[in-house]
Amino acid sequence: MDLQSFFVQSVTHYFKDAGVKWLKNLPFLIKEIETKFNVKMGQPYELSINYVAPARTFEGEEVVVKICLPGLGFESELAALENLKGGGIVQVLGSDAKLGVMILQKVSPGDTLASCESEKEACLIAANVYKELKGSIVKEENNLSLSTAKNREESLQKMIEEHPEGFGPLSRDMLDEALKVFTYLNDSTKKRYVLHGDFHHYNILKGEKGWKAIDPKGLVGEREYDLIQFMLNVLPEAGIEEVLMQRITLFTEQLNLDRKRLLLYGYAHSVLATAWTVDEEGGYNKHFFQTIESFKNIYLAEAGEWLSKK
Repeated sequence: MDLQSFFVQSVTHYFKDAGVKWLKNLPFLIKEIETKFNVKMGQPYELSINYVAPARTFEGEEVVVKICLPGLGFESELAALENLKGGGIVQVLGSDAKLGVMILQKVSPGDTLASCESEKEACLIAANVYKELKGSIVKEENNLSLSTAKNREESLQKMIEEHPEGFGPLSRDMLDEALKVFTYLNDSTKKRYVLHGDFHHYNILKGEKGWKAIDPKGLVGEREYDLIQFMLNVLPEAGIEEVLMQRITLFTEQLNLDRKRLLLYGYAHSVLATAWTVDEEGGYNKHFFQTIESFKNIYLAEAGEWLSKK
């Protein structure tokens, strides 16, 4: 079985020996899944770390089969898909945690929102999809196997401990400031919801009956936080701050979100997102890094004073 080279590299990079073993067993796993769920799988899509392919049931229904390494990531995505009710999310038709497989509703034609050339139209489509994501309110006890906004704060704290002088383009002051903002936001959160956790242009697909979100990571936190990943994607080479302003205004108005909290989440998460992209050679996502200053500038222009100096 010939596998895409980037897929093989990604799986072995992230999962080491477990990934190598899983890849070796993948052809047998596919046959087992086809038998168990009465489907015939086609050639896979362009892959990253999960094996995803179109399939057809014996009754002729078109579906998508997603095979993951069993574990927390699979459990989180499945929990999010099952919790995010409404018409804005792809539906789960079947699953098996031991096999790490989900049978999903197929979205056709499946064009991503990144193909939409109008910035305003793309934001309006995304806002309408998000209105349909009916994530439930979560109490203090999180028994859904989902990570939380507090976990993101803890992740940043760990990075600071591991890199006391800063790393990549991120100075220690910048990391400390983002941590303070995360702490403030988490300590002052009043309602926590089940969130998509990876809501952006490439995870919103065009279907015959409208647009749908796919591939949730699952996260517990405020809805303002859930829009930040969208803000960081599909940005121009110049004029980033103006685009962010347009997105912030549209989302806060359409979804009745707290503008100041969204801006603060934007700052804190753009620092964390940049940190996630720093590689061994010091490379990083420059668009993510540019948004850090933009979020802060917009907040200062509107609030007059930076939060961490109060």
